[in-house]
Amino acid sequence: MSPWASDPRHSRGRRHAEPPAPTRNAFQRDRDRIVHSTAFRRLVYKTQVFLNHEGDLFRTRLTHTLEVAQLGRSIARSLGLHEDLVEAVALAHDLGHTPFGHAGQDALHACMGPHGGFEHNLQSLRVVDVLEQRYPDFNGLNLSFETREGILKHCPLRVARWIERHEPGGIGRRFIERSQPGLEAQLANLADEIAYNAHDVDDGVRSGLITLDQVCALPLLGEHREAALREHPSLRQARPRRLLFEILRRMLSAQVYDVIDATRAALAEQRPADADAARAMAPLVRFSPAMRAASTELKRLLFKALYRHPAVMETTQTAQRIVAELFEVYVDRPQEMPADFAGSPLRERAVADYIAGMTDRFAIREHERLTGQRLFRAPG
Repeated sequence: MSPWASDPRHSRGRRHAEPPAPTRNAFQRDRDRIVHSTAFRRLVYKTQVFLNHEGDLFRTRLTHTLEVAQLGRSIARSLGLHEDLVEAVALAHDLGHTPFGHAGQDALHACMGPHGGFEHNLQSLRVVDVLEQRYPDFNGLNLSFETREGILKHCPLRVARWIERHEPGGIGRRFIERSQPGLEAQLANLADEIAYNAHDVDDGVRSGLITLDQVCALPLLGEHREAALREHPSLRQARPRRLLFEILRRMLSAQVYDVIDATRAALAEQRPADADAARAMAPLVRFSPAMRAASTELKRLLFKALYRHPAVMETTQTAQRIVAELFEVYVDRPQEMPADFAGSPLRERAVADYIAGMTDRFAIREHERLTGQRLFRAPG
C-alpha cells in the first residue's frame, strides 16, 4: 500500500473495545458486519430512481451499492489505497436511505423539520452506531473509526458539535476543523457519483423516459458513441441496447482512468506523509477539471430530463404522500409499530427510524393496512 493509505493496524479503533479478529483485519471485519446486517439486506427492495416493482432490471439501492463497491475497489488497487476499507464504506453508504429513494427522504425530512430533520447520510451512521441490534454488549455494528468516517459524508455544523460532545476527537471533528476524511472515504464518495451517473443513464434509457440521442448530445457520451461505431460498425444494425452498453462501458473506463491519473498527480504534488497528513489537505481523490465539468453536465441533464420527468414526479408525489401519512399515523398511534420503536421516549425520531428502515413494498403494504388506501401496487 501507499504510505498515505489507511492501515488497519493503526486504526483509531472502535467505540467499544473488542479483541482483534484472528483472520481478518479491522476493515475486513467492518465489511463483513455490514454485509450481514439487516439494513444491508433491505437495500434490495429500496428505490434507486424507479420503484422496485416497476421493472425487474432497474437498479435498486443494493445493486447500486455493489456497483459503487466494485468501482471503488478497482480504483483503490491502482492507487495503492486500502481496498477493504473502500469496500466497507461503499457497502454502508446508503444503509440509512428511506424507501422510495430521495422522494422518501424529502418527505421524512419535512415531517421531522420541528424535530431535528432527517438526512439519509446521518441515518446511515445511526444505523451502524445504534439501530442494528446484533451483539450482546453494544448496539450497532461497532465499526472502526475509519469506516464510520467514510459513511458520514455530510454533516451540519450543529450536528458535528453534538457528535464531538459525545465523542471527543471522533468523526464529527473534521467538520468543525474543515479537514477531509481519509483517502479511501474520498474515493468511495467519488465512486458513488461515477456509478449513479452511468446506471441512471442506463435505467433512464431502458425506461423510455430519456433517449440515447439525448444523452449522446453531451460530449462525455457522444464521443464514446462515435468511437464505438467507428470500431464496431455492426453496432449500427445491432439492438440499440448493445450500443448503449458499449458507450457506458467506455464512459466508465474513461472516468476511472481519469480519477486514477488526476489523483496520482495530486498525490505526487502534495506527497502526504501518511493518512492523517492527507486529511489535512484539500481533497486529493478527484477528477481532472475537464472530467469534473463533464460529469456535472451529465448530472444536470439527468436531473432535468429524468429525475424531474413528469412520470417520475408523479410516483415521487405518491411516495411522499405514503411516507407523510405513515409518519402521522405512527406518531398518533405508536402501538402500530414494534415495541422497540413504540416505547421510545423520542417518539418522532423513533417513527423516523422505523419508516427509514422500511423497504418500498413494506411501506406500501403498511400504508394500505393503516389507511385502507392502495396507492401503489405492492409486488408479491
